[in-house]
Amino acid sequence: MRTALLQSSGRPGSVAVNLKVLDEAAGRAAAAGAGLLVAPEMFLTGYAIGDDIAHLAESADGESADAIAETAGRHGVAIAYGYPERSADAVFNSVQLISADGSRLANYRKTHLFGGFERDHFTPGDQPVVQAELGGLRVGLMICYDVEFPENVRAHALAGTDLLLVPTAQMHPFQFVAESLVPVRAFENQMYIAYVNRVGQEGEFEFVGLSALAGPDGVARARAGRGEELVLADADPVALAASREANPYLQDRRPGLYGSLI
Repeated sequence: MRTALLQSSGRPGSVAVNLKVLDEAAGRAAAAGAGLLVAPEMFLTGYAIGDDIAHLAESADGESADAIAETAGRHGVAIAYGYPERSADAVFNSVQLISADGSRLANYRKTHLFGGFERDHFTPGDQPVVQAELGGLRVGLMICYDVEFPENVRAHALAGTDLLLVPTAQMHPFQFVAESLVPVRAFENQMYIAYVNRVGQEGEFEFVGLSALAGPDGVARARAGRGEELVLADADPVALAASREANPYLQDRRPGLYGSLI
């Protein structure tokens, strides 16, 4: 499945502008033959927007979700996007996956919050593995800091995730996560990982870009630079099956030895 990674910060604080950016990117992705477009963490509203996070938060089936479903259906491309999700009195840092026909496939709430900023504005999610079937692949959802916990990604591997989508807001000086850690996670868990970042200065944060689609061989199929960019690469189920046959990490595990990990 051809996958498009939208490396952009849109316009922080403006949902209307960000919906237009997403629409334009969906058109470009579809024209390039992509079946899936992935946008960064908190793309709908912006990340470093302080108390506006709570003011702009929406339910998973809110007006913006409807607008993105219309965009997905009109362009014929599935869309995964980060947004602040309101549920009762809580606000979650979430990612939603909408199919190419506009139906809502899956919604994930970030389980590992990074730093005081996120802990001040979000409630952590409690469901570690969220998946959906898309384009012949089992697609999993995760957000930024979550991928830095090996247990998280291994849980997805054991649940059969083929392509892990990781909208992110990766900031300086942690660019080694994009450059080194993500490809290693893809290799050790024998999956594709789409790691899609914000760019530029936003409040106190400097986002480093470097979005990538890493393959099960630990090699980035596509790698963005430090600016606004739409990059495309293929997640191939045939190549994935061959790689898993050659690298039997999951079969060679000895879970009985790992009890001390919990």
